[in-house]
Amino acid sequence: MYIDTHNHIYSELFDEDREEAIQRAIEAGVIEFYLPAIDSSYTDAMFAVEAKHPKMMHLMMGLHPTSVKEETYQEELAKVKTWIDQRDFAAIGEIGIDLYWDKTYLKEQQEAFATQIGWAKEKGWPIVIHTRDSFPETFEVVEDNKSPELFGIFHCFTGTLEDAQRAIDLGFKLGIGGVVTFKNGKIDQFLHEIDLKHIVLETDAPYLAPVPHRGKRNEPSYIPLVVEKLCDIYNATPQEIATITSENAREVFNSY
Repeated sequence: MYIDTHNHIYSELFDEDREEAIQRAIEAGVIEFYLPAIDSSYTDAMFAVEAKHPKMMHLMMGLHPTSVKEETYQEELAKVKTWIDQRDFAAIGEIGIDLYWDKTYLKEQQEAFATQIGWAKEKGWPIVIHTRDSFPETFEVVEDNKSPELFGIFHCFTGTLEDAQRAIDLGFKLGIGGVVTFKNGKIDQFLHEIDLKHIVLETDAPYLAPVPHRGKRNEPSYIPLVVEKLCDIYNATPQEIATITSENAREVFNSY
């Protein structure tokens, strides 16, 4: 039984077949789904999925770095704060720094990231970090705020072995998804040096579909394709991967 620690099943890309996609995932062995937030435009869709599947769907709340814009991010952060003061969430996420699409708002991204880290520490909740083309900048904020209360997942980990060890030393698990199946993904070359106790499974659906679906819509039912690659890397059985990664996920989300 697998836990998909990161997917956007509430995305409009699933509007035509969401229930079918959820059923396919269940048939593939996925028993829990963790849904990261993006911004307030998706909040209603997230809550609707949770309402339909309250035992399986676990919501996060946060402001995604690509949604941090100078004119709106303070308003968006205020909405995040309102929600986390009203109810529990599995984590603050996904939050972080993304310099792939636009470097214009680095200062605002850093501020939003640090602010949300502070809220997570106050709540005792994990954070789920998005970092793209920004490992140095991301680590700078995390290290400035490091404490025993700070923990979580580096989602869609695509860094180096050194980055991986640095994240682990800071108290984080590594979210491994479709990228591990890519020929140019690189992480498959060193992942065997990282103990499985530091790994959690994810899809990031509808993004980053694993081979042989690369370039198409990803979905949580593709978790076994990620597991298949991890079995090769760790010389382990699917059952062993499922058991260990599920324990790791529950360790992160144990306060929820």
